Amino acid sequence: MNTPLPDVPEVRVVGLPQLTQGFDLVERLDLQMHLKVHGPLEPVSGERLAQLAEEISLTGRGGAGFPFGRKLRAVAKSAIRRGVRPVVVVNGSEGEPACRKDTVLLNRAPHLILDGALLAAEALGARTLVVAVTRNSTEVSMRAALAERGLSDRRGQALRARVVRTPERMVSGEASSVIRAVNGGPALPPGRRVRAADSGVGGAPTLLSNAETFAQLAVAARIGSRRYAHTGLDSEPGTVMLTISGAVARPMVVEVPTGVPLRYVLQLAGAPPLPQGVLTGGYHGNWIDSVAVHEAVVSKASLASVGGALGAGAILPIGPETCPLGESLRVANWLAAETAGQCGPCKLGLPAAAGGLADVMNGGGPAALEALREVTQAVKGRGACKHPDGSARFFASTLSAFTDDLAAHVLHGGCGRPTTGVLPLPLPGYEEAEESIPSGEKVFIDWTLCQGHGLCADIVPELIRLNPDGYPSVADAVVPVHLRGRAQRAVRRCPALAMRIEQVDAPAPAPSRPALPSSNRKALGSGRD
Repeated sequence: MNTPLPDVPEVRVVGLPQLTQGFDLVERLDLQMHLKVHGPLEPVSGERLAQLAEEISLTGRGGAGFPFGRKLRAVAKSAIRRGVRPVVVVNGSEGEPACRKDTVLLNRAPHLILDGALLAAEALGARTLVVAVTRNSTEVSMRAALAERGLSDRRGQALRARVVRTPERMVSGEASSVIRAVNGGPALPPGRRVRAADSGVGGAPTLLSNAETFAQLAVAARIGSRRYAHTGLDSEPGTVMLTISGAVARPMVVEVPTGVPLRYVLQLAGAPPLPQGVLTGGYHGNWIDSVAVHEAVVSKASLASVGGALGAGAILPIGPETCPLGESLRVANWLAAETAGQCGPCKLGLPAAAGGLADVMNGGGPAALEALREVTQAVKGRGACKHPDGSARFFASTLSAFTDDLAAHVLHGGCGRPTTGVLPLPLPGYEEAEESIPSGEKVFIDWTLCQGHGLCADIVPELIRLNPDGYPSVADAVVPVHLRGRAQRAVRRCPALAMRIEQVDAPAPAPSRPALPSSNRKALGSGRD
């Protein structure tokens, strides 16, 4: 059994809603409904915005957990030092099969995310806002939200805003991958680590944070830090968005205050009373057992104290009827296939680790187990991005969490249970099956000029392939919006100037509405053009 999660699963809330306010009224809060539900957003000065983030202990909700206020100040400092305008990027890329909380917010509360992003943009004096997404539904919703505010990427606007589509892959959601995609390159880590606060989009200082992080900032800006702190723990105030899937009766996204017992959230989704294990933090996270589940509450500190992780907010229990090593092997194979192929630990180490786990399950004995431990250890801290480290953490956690099952497989050739496949993974061919949003443009080639260089096929292979004679064969289809940038780059780089893009089916004009009223917010560090 493998049932991928829908884009927008059931949404529940424990206590009073903050991010999900209004979800009981409409499926999607457009600008008008957003303002009715949340009210107008009062002006916030740049310095006050940084203080607000620090007062509510706001950290990144995409998994890394970096303090937002510190990131905001770092971008401002870099922009002032260099004398350039910074860029704000909303990272709505959610390529992990077990995560849907950002997708829910992008689809149902897009303006709450934009509120936080626009606050940060004005505080920094940014002139560019980019929203990165991975799915059709999120792209449609965010493009509509920008249009509802009268925001676009046209020249001459005080703030240019656009949506960028990234592939639905694990490595494409990393900050460096998103920035590379926004810059027109592939959505892959660049292989070298450069702080976005120093050099990001277009080489400018870039504030990049998770979609939920910006939504939390918008809530806090409206209600203030004191009222915000009335919800949740004193050390980690507010709510968090969790995606609950795996062996549950009702996969869901739930907004829950910090401090709520984890077992209560699992019961809400219909998890087994005594789960064999719970994977916390998603596929780069850690397994915990039923005893730890009983002790833990929803918070970073509490989950860490029992060996778990909050990460990107994915919580996945498995029941006693399935083989935990078999479930982990399915995830391990997927993690190995998600490699960017840019470094040895990822390209070679992860497939070797997945193969090692398979050897252990297939009766390889103690030697196979020792080889698996060595490979997992060799991967740690040596990758060009965070994918090898996160995957190694998952492998190590699997080995330490299921020692009885491991012993049964090593010493007796198996645990006697089937692998039921309760952990969600993409179906084969999901990328090809997904329909893309048409741009209304097509690629054409002037055959009197084409010399068969083949650069175009390297840049955008989804649209252009080389025929047996070495000349490009162009798909007779409208260019999808998320491939438009690469198609334009292929046109610009054609040595023979044989390619062009023409409008063949003009899309209907988007509604134009004014942006939210703004006042003179004091810039935290507005650099010069």
